[in-house]
Amino acid sequence: MPVESDLPPQIVAMAGGGFSEEPDSPLLDDFVLHLTGKKVPRICFVPTASGDAQGYIEKFHAHFPAARAEASHLTLFRKSDVNDSRTLLLNQDVVYVGGGSTANMLAIWRLHGIDRILRDAWRSGVILTGLSAGMICWFQEGLTDSFGGALAPFKDGLGFLKGSACPHYDSESERRPAYHEFVRTGKLAAGFAADDGAALHFVGTSLLEVVSSRPQARAYRVALESGQVVETPLKTRYLGGKGAWDSALTQ
Repeated sequence: MPVESDLPPQIVAMAGGGFSEEPDSPLLDDFVLHLTGKKVPRICFVPTASGDAQGYIEKFHAHFPAARAEASHLTLFRKSDVNDSRTLLLNQDVVYVGGGSTANMLAIWRLHGIDRILRDAWRSGVILTGLSAGMICWFQEGLTDSFGGALAPFKDGLGFLKGSACPHYDSESERRPAYHEFVRTGKLAAGFAADDGAALHFVGTSLLEVVSSRPQARAYRVALESGQVVETPLKTRYLGGKGAWDSALTQ
């Protein structure tokens, strides 16, 4: 049976950061764990986008020791000790999706039915989070490099959240102009862009707030208005500041 939860559906979509990109800063990961309301929450890592890279899995477990969380992982590219993916994922407090190829990850998920399981988990109160591919996947669309070196629109996301997503907005110089161009030409719907170190916290399908592990990291709403792309900065709460853990969800 799934773990009983009184939490609403939540997604914390990180552009970049967390244990794999900010090993010396636990701020984003601790924020997600804090949302569970549990001292030692259950968290499952899904590294499909990296092809289930062993080093990635080992890094995850090193950053989530028993004192911090009850950690597990789900592999799909090779034989796994997990006999029932549905039971595993529905019995988590957090499902954490790693970076890599968004397109390949979603194709594998759909082959194994993980897309449907994650929707059920989200609706039942399991917090969904992740970075890069683990940000894009929750939206209908996104900007990806899954198809080679050039950035391209990806139109086949899970669609838990409406619109499009663009990670790495500040760290990859080609991201901003490419995202603007695809929104301007209608190849991508309006959506959200985020700098590395910024995360968008959704409750249900509404954005509750933006948090960050870096003082200057920001997120933006990017939309087409009267034929022009308009980029609107979103208020961002730095998690290293005073009262950082007073989440808007509990205020």
